[in-house]
Order: sequence, then structure tokens, then C-alpha cells
Amino acid sequence: MSLGLAAGSAAGIEDALQEGQRQMVAAIEADVRSTSRQIGRGALDPRVMEAMSQVPRHRFVPEKLSRHAYENRPLPIGFGQTISQPYIVALMSDLLAVPPGAKVLEVGTGSGYQAAVLAAMGLQVFSIEIIPDLAAVAAERLAALEYAVETRVGDGYFGWPEEAPFDAVIVTAAASHIPPPLVHQLKPGGVMVIPVGGPFTVQQLTLVEKELDGQVSTRQVLPVAFVPLTGDR
Repeated sequence: MSLGLAAGSAAGIEDALQEGQRQMVAAIEADVRSTSRQIGRGALDPRVMEAMSQVPRHRFVPEKLSRHAYENRPLPIGFGQTISQPYIVALMSDLLAVPPGAKVLEVGTGSGYQAAVLAAMGLQVFSIEIIPDLAAVAAERLAALEYAVETRVGDGYFGWPEEAPFDAVIVTAAASHIPPPLVHQLKPGGVMVIPVGGPFTVQQLTLVEKELDGQVSTRQVLPVAFVPLTGDR
């Protein structure tokens, strides 16, 4: 669904954006139902869906793509990066399953949209971006929209040791393996959601759970397609 935003009154444009967001939420709900067997749930946490219905995705995409902002698909944001499909943003947020106030590390700030959704859920968000220009724009955008997110430039593979441990970690780029530093920075009882796989292999959205005794278990949730995690290893 493409929004006709090129002409019209401010009120008309606002109405079109709100309708686009409603349709996006409906598309997410439909995707959840169609993948319910794989993801193990028929509906997502109401806190997630409320955040998806409130965070203005059109503010997180390039202006020339704003008419496509509420389509249920990824969009390019420059530097070879994308803003993730809304369904995947919602699903990953839901899989964290942490209460309000929980401390979450995001690896890959990108446009800032996923961080904004997490902040809208009442989580304490720390987000790392390896591309300085993207990080700067995202930090400015999040501040302007009054989402309380701590950001920094850095290689997210190594996490954010100064702020560890975290209740949850969310990785928004595909890694060839689960980064040990991120597992180490998870609290016992914490979870990580990360796409795992290479650019020429099937990627799997993976749920990593760190038990209270420090043991780690993983579960593949859904095939996905993400840009690769970059940086020096």
C-alpha cells in the first residue's frame, strides 16, 4: 500500500499516515496468524502492538520513501542498510519477553526505528551502530521524537561492556554465529534475539536463552533475510 502524500492538506496527509499505520498493524496481525505454528503464538504482546501503532515509521525512512513507510516490508535507508519489515520488528520485540524497565542492548541502530519501538514499550534501551553517519542521524531523530535511547558508535559484536549486564539483547543484522561477547553480557535468565546465517545461506531468526546457571540454549524461530553484521572479528 503506497500512501498518496505528494499533495493535499496537512490534515489529509495526517489522515493518510494514520490509515497507513492501521493497515500496517493489520498486516502484522495477519502475518502472526499465518506463522503462528512456527513462532509459537497466535498473537503478540499488546505492549508490542501498541508501540507499533504509535511509533511513526514515516519519520524513520528517507523522505522520498515516506509514501511507502507503512508497507509491511523493509526499505533502504542508505549505506547498504535497511529498516526492517514491521512484522519482523514486532516479532523480535515480542520474543524478548521482558517487563517494562528491563535493560536492553540493541546491536545495529540503523534508522532508530527498532530502538524507538523498544523505548515505547517502556524498556531501557542502549543501541550501538557501526556506521557513524547512520548513528548520528538516528540519535538526532530519537532525541527529536523524545524516545529515551542511549546511543553510541561502535562494533556491536563486542557489545557495550560498560553497561552490561543486560536483561535482553536484540541484533538487527545477520551474524555467521552467535557472538560470545553478547552472550557474556546477558544476565542469567536473559534472552537474545538474533538472525544467524551468512549472505548466501538461509538465515534463521534465533532465540538464545541464558539459564540461571549460565547454560545457554538456542531455538530457531523463522527464516529471515537481514543485511550482514559488519565489523572486525
